[in-house]
Amino acid sequence: MISHNKIYILLSLCVLFWSGNFIIGRFIGNSVQPLELAFFRWFFVCIFLLPSFFFIDLKRVIFFFKQKLFFFIFISLLGITLFNTIVYLALQTTKATNALLINSIVPILILILSFFILKTKISKIQTLGIVLSTIGVVYLVLKGDFFNLLEVEFTHGDFWILLSSLVWALYSVIVKFKPQGIKHLELFIIIVYLGFLLLIPWYLLQGYSLEHEVEVFKQSWPYFLYVSFFASLLSFYFWHMGIDSIGAEKTGQFTHLMPIFGAILAFIFLKERLEYYHAIGALLIGVGIYLSLFLKK
Repeated sequence: MISHNKIYILLSLCVLFWSGNFIIGRFIGNSVQPLELAFFRWFFVCIFLLPSFFFIDLKRVIFFFKQKLFFFIFISLLGITLFNTIVYLALQTTKATNALLINSIVPILILILSFFILKTKISKIQTLGIVLSTIGVVYLVLKGDFFNLLEVEFTHGDFWILLSSLVWALYSVIVKFKPQGIKHLELFIIIVYLGFLLLIPWYLLQGYSLEHEVEVFKQSWPYFLYVSFFASLLSFYFWHMGIDSIGAEKTGQFTHLMPIFGAILAFIFLKERLEYYHAIGALLIGVGIYLSLFLKK
């Protein structure tokens, strides 16, 4: 059994990789359509997973798949087919500030859904931790001035970010109903290949020509490899390990690290300055995560 400290490190890496995914989705949004990016992303994940078939019992996978067919169809549709496609669709029109603000409700949504679906007990300390870290995210995104919220202009892309947050929160809670005894790799293989199959018809309906797709691949293949290996293969695996080990509601708290990692990545790659509000926001987020993860009483 992997220790909780290692789980926290893996979940932090997971959110770091997803922060890069948000930046890439926004960066290439004008040259690559959302369904193209989603298609190539999961296409490469399927290729990366091919060697794993030598290390699994395929009969076990088929047994689990038949045992809960509709469950796997549902979570594959949520986590693979819909979630990232909706995010990429949103990033074409929404601003990064809006996306980070709206995405900060994911831990709250997971907490609420866990309470109603999983009957999870919510402690006052845990609630306080989530509230504090949410305030930290909002403070950081608004650059230390809550009055900036009055200047935020919302677009239809923000609706898609809100929908993607709800889809991901529901996925993170529902996945707890997976068959007993199924391994992380077996679960991941089922939902990736099934989710990719569900995505293909939507991709084909766009009518992209082969020549156009070859050109898109030539121009953007490094981004496809990143979102496939780091933001998908590794991140989804780490996220599932977190849900199994510490629960969906605690795992969800780590999404509040995204604006911190975003600021660090912008500092490193875009030469943007780190300001005082980054430190204050990071402190509030850190205290909030500490309260919800570590404080027992």
